[in-house]
Amino acid sequence: MNRTSYQEHARTVICLEAEALGALVPRIDETFDAACGMIAAAAGRVVVTGMGKSGHIGGKIASTLAGTGTPAFFVHPGEAGHGDLGMITADDLVLALSNSGETPELLTLLPIIKRMGVKLIALCGDAKSALARAADVTLDASVTREACPLNLAPTASTAAALALGDALAVALFKSRGFNAADFARAHPGGALGRRLLLYVRDIMHTGDAVPLARAGDKLGDVLPVMSGSGLGMVGVTDGGGKLIGIFTDGDLRRALGNGVDVYSCPLGDVMTRNPSTVGGDVLAAEIIRRMRDESINGLFVVDAAGRVTGAFNTHDLLRAGVW
Repeated sequence: MNRTSYQEHARTVICLEAEALGALVPRIDETFDAACGMIAAAAGRVVVTGMGKSGHIGGKIASTLAGTGTPAFFVHPGEAGHGDLGMITADDLVLALSNSGETPELLTLLPIIKRMGVKLIALCGDAKSALARAADVTLDASVTREACPLNLAPTASTAAALALGDALAVALFKSRGFNAADFARAHPGGALGRRLLLYVRDIMHTGDAVPLARAGDKLGDVLPVMSGSGLGMVGVTDGGGKLIGIFTDGDLRRALGNGVDVYSCPLGDVMTRNPSTVGGDVLAAEIIRRMRDESINGLFVVDAAGRVTGAFNTHDLLRAGVW
């Protein structure tokens, strides 16, 4: 095939899968409400199961549910028949995926699940199948045809199943009032978690690492303090530790351009008064937009009385993984 043929096949696949997803929209009805209500009312967890490609999709759905506030995990139906069925309790709910609805490994588990009194939601492509008949609720994931030229390889059907699983997860997410802090607690190891869990107080320099001076100090004595901190700035405080000004690398360049004697000039004559500050309880990610808008490379952290408690710059945000 030439490149044009590859592109044509790719566009055909995407169009077929898009059609399959569009066909799901009219099916979101009272049955979907019943499935969401059943999951929300479950005292235990959602146990997702499926064989082959459906199993791969099921694993992703279980992960999405768990990451958005609905406790869930995946059980392989083949392993369930050899001991892993013990992971399922009477308080749990089973979400079973099968395009045909006749997957033998799943059907073997149904009598046991029913005997335990476990609720069953089927996500399948045949509403008349054995799985659908056994389920308390069946979500219709049928497709007109697969995107595979032979209409064999699970493609459009797996896309439809995944979309329905995402729809369940997000609908439950909304109904539970799941918020950004909850999401962060479920994702502490990734960039999303860092952005939602790290506060300014977690990344700021404190104590002797915070470069401070007084307005009456000579600029020549202050420059080594600023250079040694690596923050590119010095905070200017009054006798009570309240921040009254800031002196940065930019202020130094402007002072030199104006012919200021950098050795004898009082710091108060060249500092920037009433500088921007931030509190320690602000999410580090939230301060990024402000720093960009104000072209600020560093900020001093102050308490309610305006006293300096810390300082940080863009490098600290980068190191923390939130910039």
